[in-house]
Amino acid sequence: MDAYRKSMYQYVQSLPIPNGYRLFAWVSLLVTGVWLVECGLLDKGMTMELDITLIIVLILTGFGAGMIDAIAGGGGLITLPVLLATGMSPVEALATNKLQGSFGTLAASVYFVRKKLVDLSEMKLMIACTFVGAVVGTLLVQQLDASLLSAVMPVLLVLIALYFMFSKRMGDEDRDRKIGNALFAFVFTFAIGFYDGFFGPGTGTFFAVAFVSLLGFSMARATAHTKILNFTSNIASLIFFAMCGNIIWIAGFIMAVGQLVGGQLGARMVVSKGVSLVRPLIVIVTLVMSAKLLFDQYQQGDIQSFWQLLGYLN
Repeated sequence: MDAYRKSMYQYVQSLPIPNGYRLFAWVSLLVTGVWLVECGLLDKGMTMELDITLIIVLILTGFGAGMIDAIAGGGGLITLPVLLATGMSPVEALATNKLQGSFGTLAASVYFVRKKLVDLSEMKLMIACTFVGAVVGTLLVQQLDASLLSAVMPVLLVLIALYFMFSKRMGDEDRDRKIGNALFAFVFTFAIGFYDGFFGPGTGTFFAVAFVSLLGFSMARATAHTKILNFTSNIASLIFFAMCGNIIWIAGFIMAVGQLVGGQLGARMVVSKGVSLVRPLIVIVTLVMSAKLLFDQYQQGDIQSFWQLLGYLN
């Protein structure tokens, strides 16, 4: 463990990032490393061969994904192809993606809390319901078939993109809420947390839509609250991936450095630009995500179920 501590300290000190980010990155890596040693998982996830080119690619990927994710979600569209290209299995890539993404959502969440866009005391129930929902979804995905969701999601994501494009509720000012926090937590955050654990793509978009349409939040506040709940559901899934030993920790840690900076920068842009930045980026990311899901179905030979779904809708 002492060798791990020293190597991580030297690694973080060599990075061209501000001192505050260095301290945050080193402490995060150290705390996680202690936990890994206790669980006996450190050696298993630290066997990936790295060179300077791969390290730079992973850091830059984490940075770009962290910035996009803090603003509009969908960072996995960037990170997962890169992780798969390193030779990881799909399960390892998904698990490692949850690890590195958690650092970005944490950095964005901390910034939003400091800017008082989020009051954590008012979100306790939402956080709890999201966590429970994500745990239930993660457990049930091993028992149930997610093919129906694969067919439904492209359509739903397109509808959400249209909502963001044309809804008058999208703005920089709060509007009247339609339901109370308790009902919102027990029904909607639980359901979206469950979805994240069970399937995943578009989770941040669903949270943002719920905050805007049901609680009347401005785009900046909706994005800020979304990051808190994204982080919550990420941690819930991450625990189970860690227990199964699926995470490639060293790759996740390296990407986490980029995520810490990118998440903070993206959060700053949300606060400074507001709806003029968030709305178009969410529309673009949502449509790209829908296209990717359709492409994945086509590759897997499941595109017929999508057209059957459209027939039922008509």
